[in-house]
Amino acid sequence: MQPAAASSFRRKVGGGLAVIPGTRASVRNGQLLVSSGVASLDSLIGGGLAVGTLLLIEEDKYNMYSNLLLKYFLAEGVVCHHDLFVASAEEDPSIILQELPMPLLDDFHKNNLDKEEKTTGELQKSMKIAWRYQNLPKLEVTPAACSRFGHYYDLSKSMSSELLQAVRCHTFFLPTECCSTADVYTSLLQSIFKVIQQEGFDGSCPQKKNKNILRIVLQSLGSGLWGDDICCSDHPQHLHSLTRFLHVLRGLLRMSLSVCVLSLPAHLIQSKAVRSRVRNLSDTVVGLESFIGSERETNPLYKDYQGLFHVHQSPRLNSLLCDVSGTKDLAFKLKRKQLTIECLHLPPDVSDRVSRSSKQDLSECSKVLSAGRADLTTGRTHLDF
Repeated sequence: MQPAAASSFRRKVGGGLAVIPGTRASVRNGQLLVSSGVASLDSLIGGGLAVGTLLLIEEDKYNMYSNLLLKYFLAEGVVCHHDLFVASAEEDPSIILQELPMPLLDDFHKNNLDKEEKTTGELQKSMKIAWRYQNLPKLEVTPAACSRFGHYYDLSKSMSSELLQAVRCHTFFLPTECCSTADVYTSLLQSIFKVIQQEGFDGSCPQKKNKNILRIVLQSLGSGLWGDDICCSDHPQHLHSLTRFLHVLRGLLRMSLSVCVLSLPAHLIQSKAVRSRVRNLSDTVVGLESFIGSERETNPLYKDYQGLFHVHQSPRLNSLLCDVSGTKDLAFKLKRKQLTIECLHLPPDVSDRVSRSSKQDLSECSKVLSAGRADLTTGRTHLDF
Protein backbone atom coordinates (compact mmCIF):
# COMPACT_ATOMS: atom_id res chain seq x y z
CA MET A 1 0.00 0.00 0.00
CA GLN A 2 1.18 3.50 -0.75
CA PRO A 3 1.25 5.93 2.15
CA ALA A 4 -1.41 8.58 2.14
CA ALA A 5 -0.36 11.93 0.79
CA ALA A 6 0.57 14.34 3.57
CA SER A 7 -1.55 17.44 3.80
CA SER A 8 0.13 20.76 3.09
CA PHE A 9 -1.83 22.36 5.92
CA ARG A 10 -0.30 21.70 9.30
CA ARG A 11 -1.10 23.16 12.63
CA LYS A 12 1.70 25.29 13.98
CA VAL A 13 2.68 24.09 17.43
CA GLY A 14 5.10 25.69 19.85
CA GLY A 15 6.02 28.72 17.76
CA GLY A 16 4.53 32.19 17.58
CA LEU A 17 4.13 34.83 20.21
CA ALA A 18 2.70 32.92 23.15
CA VAL A 19 6.00 31.48 24.38
CA ILE A 20 6.28 33.65 27.50
CA PRO A 21 4.63 32.34 30.69
CA GLY A 22 1.44 34.16 31.58
CA THR A 23 0.73 35.34 28.02
CA ARG A 24 -1.41 34.30 25.10
CA ALA A 25 -2.07 35.58 21.59
CA SER A 26 -5.29 37.46 20.89
CA VAL A 27 -7.68 35.66 18.56
CA ARG A 28 -8.81 39.02 17.14
CA ASN A 29 -5.58 40.75 16.17
CA GLY A 30 -2.74 38.39 17.10
CA GLN A 31 -1.42 40.76 19.75
CA LEU A 32 0.36 39.23 22.75
CA LEU A 33 -1.86 39.57 25.83
CA VAL A 34 -1.38 39.38 29.58
CA SER A 35 -4.10 39.18 32.21
CA SER A 36 -4.96 42.18 34.36
CA GLY A 37 -5.67 39.87 37.29
CA VAL A 38 -9.43 40.56 37.07
CA ALA A 39 -11.11 38.13 34.68
CA SER A 40 -14.16 40.33 34.14
CA LEU A 41 -11.93 43.28 33.18
CA ASP A 42 -10.04 41.10 30.70
CA SER A 43 -13.28 40.18 28.95
CA LEU A 44 -14.23 43.86 28.62
CA ILE A 45 -11.01 45.02 26.96
CA GLY A 46 -10.62 42.25 24.39
CA GLY A 47 -9.27 39.30 26.38
CA GLY A 48 -6.49 41.02 28.33
CA LEU A 49 -3.89 43.78 28.25
CA ALA A 50 -1.79 43.90 25.09
CA VAL A 51 1.97 43.90 25.61
CA GLY A 52 3.41 47.32 24.79
CA THR A 53 0.25 49.24 25.74
CA LEU A 54 -0.88 51.58 28.50
CA LEU A 55 -3.99 51.16 30.65
CA LEU A 56 -5.25 54.33 32.34
CA ILE A 57 -7.47 53.97 35.41
CA GLU A 58 -9.38 57.10 36.34
CA GLU A 59 -9.63 56.91 40.11
CA ASP A 60 -12.82 57.06 42.10
CA LYS A 61 -13.44 60.12 44.23
CA TYR A 62 -11.91 58.80 47.45
CA ASN A 63 -9.44 56.42 45.78
CA MET A 64 -10.74 53.35 47.62
CA TYR A 65 -11.20 50.94 44.74
CA SER A 66 -8.75 51.93 42.00
CA ASN A 67 -5.78 50.73 44.06
CA LEU A 68 -7.34 47.26 44.12
CA LEU A 69 -7.01 47.01 40.35
CA LEU A 70 -3.33 47.92 40.64
CA LYS A 71 -2.78 45.21 43.24
CA TYR A 72 -4.58 42.63 41.10
CA PHE A 73 -2.30 43.51 38.19
CA LEU A 74 0.83 43.15 40.33
CA ALA A 75 -0.37 39.92 41.94
CA GLU A 76 -0.93 38.38 38.52
CA GLY A 77 2.62 39.34 37.62
CA VAL A 78 3.99 37.61 40.72
CA VAL A 79 2.13 34.38 39.95
CA CYS A 80 3.34 34.45 36.31
CA HIS A 81 6.92 35.27 37.42
CA HIS A 82 6.95 38.58 35.55
CA ASP A 83 9.24 41.40 36.62
CA LEU A 84 7.57 44.30 38.45
CA PHE A 85 8.20 48.04 38.51
CA VAL A 86 6.18 50.00 41.09
CA ALA A 87 6.31 53.80 41.34
CA SER A 88 4.47 55.89 43.90
CA ALA A 89 4.67 59.30 45.56
CA GLU A 90 2.24 58.51 48.37
CA GLU A 91 2.87 54.97 49.60
CA ASP A 92 6.12 53.06 49.83
CA PRO A 93 6.17 50.50 46.99
CA SER A 94 7.49 47.85 49.38
CA ILE A 95 4.31 48.24 51.44
CA ILE A 96 2.17 47.98 48.30
CA LEU A 97 3.86 44.70 47.41
CA GLN A 98 3.27 43.32 50.90
CA GLU A 99 -0.48 43.95 50.56
CA LEU A 100 -1.03 41.99 47.35
CA PRO A 101 -3.93 39.50 47.50
CA MET A 102 -3.21 35.82 47.90
CA PRO A 103 -3.71 33.59 44.83
CA LEU A 104 -6.33 30.89 45.21
CA LEU A 105 -5.42 27.24 44.77
CA ASP A 106 -7.36 25.34 42.10
CA ASP A 107 -8.98 22.77 44.42
CA PHE A 108 -9.91 25.29 47.03
CA HIS A 109 -11.22 27.72 44.44
CA LYS A 110 -13.21 25.02 42.65
CA ASN A 111 -15.08 24.14 45.83
CA ASN A 112 -15.96 27.78 46.38
CA LEU A 113 -17.08 28.18 42.78
CA ASP A 114 -19.34 25.15 43.05
CA LYS A 115 -21.04 26.70 46.07
CA GLU A 116 -21.37 30.08 44.34
CA GLU A 117 -22.78 28.55 41.16
CA LYS A 118 -25.31 26.54 43.13
CA THR A 119 -26.40 29.62 45.06
CA THR A 120 -26.54 31.75 41.90
CA GLY A 121 -28.61 29.12 40.09
CA GLU A 122 -31.14 28.96 42.90
CA LEU A 123 -31.46 32.74 42.95
CA GLN A 124 -31.99 32.93 39.20
CA LYS A 125 -34.76 30.35 39.34
CA SER A 126 -36.57 32.25 42.07
CA MET A 127 -36.13 35.68 40.44
CA LYS A 128 -38.09 37.01 37.49
CA ILE A 129 -35.81 38.95 35.13
CA ALA A 130 -37.18 41.93 33.21
CA TRP A 131 -37.71 41.38 29.50
CA ARG A 132 -35.24 44.13 28.55
CA TYR A 133 -32.37 42.26 30.22
CA GLN A 134 -33.05 38.78 28.84
CA ASN A 135 -31.25 39.31 25.51
CA LEU A 136 -28.26 41.26 26.85
CA PRO A 137 -24.82 39.67 26.41
CA LYS A 138 -23.74 37.93 29.56
CA LEU A 139 -20.73 39.32 31.38
CA GLU A 140 -19.21 36.98 33.88
CA VAL A 141 -20.60 37.06 37.39
CA THR A 142 -18.25 34.43 38.72
CA PRO A 143 -14.77 33.53 37.48
CA ALA A 144 -16.08 30.24 36.09
CA ALA A 145 -17.96 32.09 33.36
CA CYS A 146 -14.85 32.75 31.28
CA SER A 147 -11.92 30.77 29.97
CA ARG A 148 -9.05 30.15 32.33
CA PHE A 149 -6.65 32.96 31.52
CA GLY A 150 -5.07 34.46 34.56
CA HIS A 151 -5.65 33.55 38.17
CA TYR A 152 -8.03 34.41 40.97
CA TYR A 153 -7.24 35.94 44.33
CA ASP A 154 -8.49 36.27 47.87
CA LEU A 155 -8.57 39.90 49.03
CA SER A 156 -8.99 38.87 52.65
CA LYS A 157 -5.46 37.39 52.77
CA SER A 158 -2.06 38.75 51.77
CA MET A 159 0.38 37.06 49.43
CA SER A 160 3.15 35.06 51.07
CA SER A 161 6.68 36.45 51.14
CA GLU A 162 7.99 33.31 49.41
CA LEU A 163 6.07 34.16 46.24
CA LEU A 164 7.29 37.76 46.27
CA GLN A 165 10.91 36.72 46.68
CA ALA A 166 10.69 34.57 43.55
CA VAL A 167 10.26 37.64 41.26
CA ARG A 168 12.34 40.74 40.68
CA CYS A 169 10.75 43.94 41.93
CA HIS A 170 11.98 47.40 40.95
CA THR A 171 10.65 50.39 42.88
CA PHE A 172 10.55 54.18 42.57
CA PHE A 173 9.49 56.04 45.71
CA LEU A 174 9.49 59.79 45.18
CA PRO A 175 10.35 60.92 48.75
CA THR A 176 13.57 58.88 48.62
CA GLU A 177 14.59 60.03 45.12
CA CYS A 178 16.97 62.98 44.83
CA CYS A 179 15.21 65.04 42.17
CA SER A 180 13.62 68.46 41.95
CA THR A 181 9.98 69.07 41.21
CA ALA A 182 10.68 69.90 37.57
CA ASP A 183 12.66 66.70 37.05
CA VAL A 184 10.26 64.22 38.69
CA TYR A 185 8.87 62.80 35.44
CA THR A 186 12.31 62.81 33.84
CA SER A 187 13.78 60.79 36.72
CA LEU A 188 10.87 58.35 36.55
CA LEU A 189 11.38 57.87 32.81
CA GLN A 190 15.09 57.29 33.32
CA SER A 191 14.38 54.63 35.94
CA ILE A 192 11.92 52.82 33.66
CA PHE A 193 14.29 53.04 30.68
CA LYS A 194 17.17 51.70 32.79
CA VAL A 195 15.17 48.64 33.84
CA ILE A 196 13.98 47.99 30.28
CA GLN A 197 17.46 48.24 28.83
CA GLN A 198 19.50 46.47 31.53
CA GLU A 199 17.05 43.66 32.29
CA GLY A 200 16.59 42.62 28.67
CA PHE A 201 13.09 43.93 27.91
CA ASP A 202 14.16 46.08 24.99
CA GLY A 203 12.57 44.65 21.86
CA SER A 204 14.87 46.52 19.48
CA CYS A 205 17.90 44.39 20.38
CA PRO A 206 18.33 40.58 20.44
CA GLN A 207 17.36 38.90 23.71
CA LYS A 208 20.33 37.45 25.58
CA LYS A 209 18.19 35.41 27.96
CA ASN A 210 14.72 33.93 28.28
CA LYS A 211 12.00 36.39 27.39
CA ASN A 212 9.83 37.81 30.12
CA ILE A 213 7.29 40.59 30.71
CA LEU A 214 7.83 43.77 32.72
CA ARG A 215 4.71 44.99 34.52
CA ILE A 216 4.82 48.72 35.35
CA VAL A 217 2.48 50.31 37.91
CA LEU A 218 2.34 54.08 38.45
CA GLN A 219 0.13 55.09 41.36
CA SER A 220 -1.86 58.37 41.35
CA LEU A 221 0.23 59.98 38.64
CA GLY A 222 -0.47 63.69 38.16
CA SER A 223 -1.49 64.31 41.77
CA GLY A 224 0.03 67.07 43.89
CA LEU A 225 2.31 64.57 45.60
CA TRP A 226 4.18 64.19 42.30
CA GLY A 227 4.83 67.94 42.24
CA ASP A 228 2.30 68.41 39.46
CA ASP A 229 -0.20 71.25 39.69
CA ILE A 230 -2.71 70.16 37.04
CA CYS A 231 -5.03 69.01 39.83
CA CYS A 232 -4.61 72.15 41.93
CA SER A 233 -4.99 75.08 39.55
CA ASP A 234 -7.09 76.23 36.63
CA HIS A 235 -3.92 77.55 34.98
CA PRO A 236 -1.18 75.09 35.97
CA GLN A 237 2.43 76.03 35.55
CA HIS A 238 3.41 72.51 34.42
CA LEU A 239 0.59 72.15 31.93
CA HIS A 240 2.40 69.82 29.50
CA SER A 241 4.63 67.88 31.90
CA LEU A 242 2.27 64.91 32.26
CA THR A 243 1.40 64.71 28.56
CA ARG A 244 5.07 64.82 27.57
CA PHE A 245 5.77 62.05 30.06
CA LEU A 246 3.00 59.86 28.65
CA HIS A 247 4.16 60.49 25.09
CA VAL A 248 7.69 59.28 25.86
CA LEU A 249 6.44 56.43 28.06
CA ARG A 250 4.19 55.14 25.30
CA GLY A 251 7.16 55.04 22.93
CA LEU A 252 9.16 53.01 25.47
CA LEU A 253 6.29 50.55 25.87
CA ARG A 254 5.90 50.06 22.13
CA MET A 255 9.53 49.01 21.79
CA SER A 256 9.68 46.68 24.80
CA LEU A 257 8.09 43.62 26.35
CA SER A 258 6.30 45.63 29.00
CA VAL A 259 2.79 46.62 30.06
CA CYS A 260 1.93 49.71 32.10
CA VAL A 261 -1.09 50.39 34.32
CA LEU A 262 -1.35 53.82 35.89
CA SER A 263 -4.00 55.48 38.00
CA LEU A 264 -4.90 59.15 37.69
CA PRO A 265 -7.19 61.41 39.78
CA ALA A 266 -8.99 62.64 36.67
CA HIS A 267 -11.84 64.16 38.71
CA LEU A 268 -9.36 66.66 40.19
CA ILE A 269 -7.95 67.87 36.85
CA GLN A 270 -9.46 71.28 36.19
CA SER A 271 -8.65 71.52 32.48
CA LYS A 272 -10.82 69.50 30.12
CA ALA A 273 -8.13 69.80 27.45
CA VAL A 274 -5.59 68.06 29.70
CA ARG A 275 -8.03 65.24 30.47
CA SER A 276 -8.66 64.76 26.76
CA ARG A 277 -4.94 64.71 25.95
CA VAL A 278 -4.23 62.19 28.68
CA ARG A 279 -6.91 59.87 27.33
CA ASN A 280 -5.63 60.22 23.78
CA LEU A 281 -2.13 59.26 24.93
CA SER A 282 -3.43 56.07 26.55
CA ASP A 283 -4.44 52.86 24.80
CA THR A 284 -7.18 51.75 27.19
CA VAL A 285 -9.07 54.06 29.53
CA VAL A 286 -11.42 52.88 32.28
CA GLY A 287 -12.98 54.80 35.15
CA LEU A 288 -14.50 54.01 38.52
CA GLU A 289 -17.40 56.02 39.93
CA SER A 290 -17.94 55.20 43.58
CA PHE A 291 -21.31 55.55 45.28
CA ILE A 292 -19.67 56.80 48.49
CA GLY A 293 -20.98 60.26 49.36
CA SER A 294 -23.64 60.25 46.64
CA GLU A 295 -27.40 59.69 46.68
CA ARG A 296 -26.95 56.25 45.16
CA GLU A 297 -25.19 55.04 48.31
CA THR A 298 -28.52 54.96 50.17
CA ASN A 299 -30.65 54.08 47.16
CA PRO A 300 -31.96 50.51 47.57
CA LEU A 301 -31.71 49.97 43.80
CA TYR A 302 -27.90 50.00 44.03
CA LYS A 303 -27.50 48.17 47.31
CA ASP A 304 -25.67 45.24 45.66
CA TYR A 305 -22.98 47.44 44.06
CA GLN A 306 -20.22 49.77 45.23
CA GLY A 307 -20.07 51.92 42.11
CA LEU A 308 -20.24 52.22 38.34
CA PHE A 309 -17.51 51.05 35.97
CA HIS A 310 -16.92 52.98 32.75
CA VAL A 311 -14.95 51.89 29.68
CA HIS A 312 -14.05 55.23 28.10
CA GLN A 313 -11.63 53.98 25.47
CA SER A 314 -10.70 50.61 24.00
CA PRO A 315 -7.38 49.86 22.27
CA ARG A 316 -7.11 49.90 18.50
CA LEU A 317 -4.29 47.45 17.69
CA ASN A 318 -3.47 45.94 14.28
CA SER A 319 -6.97 46.79 13.06
CA LEU A 320 -9.05 49.74 11.92
CA LEU A 321 -11.69 49.25 14.59
CA CYS A 322 -11.33 48.77 18.30
CA ASP A 323 -12.90 45.95 20.27
CA VAL A 324 -16.06 47.51 21.71
CA SER A 325 -18.10 45.65 24.28
CA GLY A 326 -21.83 45.46 23.62
CA THR A 327 -22.58 46.13 27.28
CA LYS A 328 -22.57 49.76 28.36
CA ASP A 329 -24.15 49.64 31.83
CA LEU A 330 -21.46 48.22 34.11
CA ALA A 331 -20.98 48.23 37.86
CA PHE A 332 -18.36 46.82 40.20
CA LYS A 333 -19.05 44.79 43.30
CA LEU A 334 -16.57 44.36 46.14
CA LYS A 335 -17.11 41.24 48.19
CA ARG A 336 -15.05 40.10 51.11
CA LYS A 337 -12.72 38.05 48.93
CA GLN A 338 -12.90 39.44 45.40
CA LEU A 339 -13.73 42.35 43.14
CA THR A 340 -15.95 41.68 40.12
CA ILE A 341 -17.33 43.79 37.28
CA GLU A 342 -20.87 42.95 36.22
CA CYS A 343 -23.73 44.16 34.08
CA LEU A 344 -25.83 46.64 36.02
CA HIS A 345 -29.14 44.85 36.49
CA LEU A 346 -31.64 46.96 38.39
CA PRO A 347 -34.65 45.16 39.86
CA PRO A 348 -37.68 45.49 37.55
CA ASP A 349 -40.78 47.33 38.71
CA VAL A 350 -43.62 45.55 36.91
CA SER A 351 -46.15 44.94 39.67
CA ASP A 352 -49.05 47.09 40.79
CA ARG A 353 -47.76 47.13 44.35
CA VAL A 354 -44.64 49.28 44.33
CA SER A 355 -42.61 49.40 47.53
CA ARG A 356 -41.37 52.83 48.49
CA SER A 357 -38.62 53.54 50.98
CA SER A 358 -40.23 56.57 52.62
CA LYS A 359 -43.28 58.86 52.63
CA GLN A 360 -41.21 61.45 50.83
CA ASP A 361 -40.91 59.17 47.82
CA LEU A 362 -44.69 58.74 47.80
CA SER A 363 -45.24 62.48 47.79
CA GLU A 364 -42.73 62.98 44.99
CA CYS A 365 -44.42 60.28 42.90
CA SER A 366 -47.83 61.86 43.43
CA LYS A 367 -46.44 65.19 42.22
CA VAL A 368 -45.05 63.56 39.10
CA LEU A 369 -48.34 61.80 38.41
CA SER A 370 -50.35 64.98 38.90
CA ALA A 371 -47.98 66.83 36.57
CA GLY A 372 -48.44 64.06 34.04
CA ARG A 373 -52.21 64.44 34.12
CA ALA A 374 -51.84 68.17 33.56
CA ASP A 375 -49.55 67.59 30.58
CA LEU A 376 -51.92 65.21 28.82
CA THR A 377 -53.53 68.15 27.07
CA THR A 378 -50.15 69.23 25.66
CA GLY A 379 -49.29 65.74 24.37
CA ARG A 380 -46.62 64.93 26.99
CA THR A 381 -46.96 61.93 29.28
CA HIS A 382 -45.11 60.84 32.40
CA LEU A 383 -45.14 57.12 32.84
CA ASP A 384 -43.47 55.30 35.72
CA PHE A 385 -42.62 51.67 34.94
